[in-house]
Amino acid sequence: MNLFEWEAPGPYRVAFSTRAGGVSEGPFSSLNLGVKTDDRTERVFENRRRLAEATEADATTARMAMQVHGPRVREAEPGGILEPCVWDPCDGLWSDRPGQAMLLLTADCLPVAIARTGAEPRLALLHVGWRGLLAGILEAGVAAVDGGRIAAIVGPGIGPCCYEVGDEVARPFVGRFGAGVVAGGRLDLRGAAERALLAAGCASVEHVDRCTSCEPELFFSHRRDEGVTGRQGVLGYIC
Repeated sequence: MNLFEWEAPGPYRVAFSTRAGGVSEGPFSSLNLGVKTDDRTERVFENRRRLAEATEADATTARMAMQVHGPRVREAEPGGILEPCVWDPCDGLWSDRPGQAMLLLTADCLPVAIARTGAEPRLALLHVGWRGLLAGILEAGVAAVDGGRIAAIVGPGIGPCCYEVGDEVARPFVGRFGAGVVAGGRLDLRGAAERALLAAGCASVEHVDRCTSCEPELFFSHRRDEGVTGRQGVLGYIC
């Protein structure tokens, strides 16, 4: 299994998954974590079990969300990711309970982790697309862990090399973050996210500087694969 793990400043375990290391086949090969695809459900649950095992997370209490591209961040309650569940509609989860794992999924949008340092541990995970970013999901994530020095990491997502957008997306991003976030009709979503995180009060922002669209052997990409694809994710918890 190929994971990108954050050397987080505190008692945290945060890992960004790739498409490698699972049992799914075809366009979902191989570590597809999303049940809202045409993949077989039992394979998705086995992939989630493998990810939890690789990160030493408790899959029986891990929490997910019904992701809706909005700004809501909710406290994670015990759930379970190896059986069908109805999750709360939100795009962010936070917890201050050791061992409470959280898992959010992406396929071009940015997975983001935000951690409180130098105080009582608190961790938030976010799913950040262009709609959620403009709606304030990053500010809500920072507010959820506020109370000390705050660090963040932005995981793999579609890069400015590949993210073509129209004027209806480009204009509000330029208006909020400056002309530098759009060039040649392509949006630098990662750069805009960093600016938003720093403005919201993060002391540091790290990156996994990989484009999901550019690396088909490593990542699922909704745009590249025209919607017929799997989902990678970010899993994290307080140790």
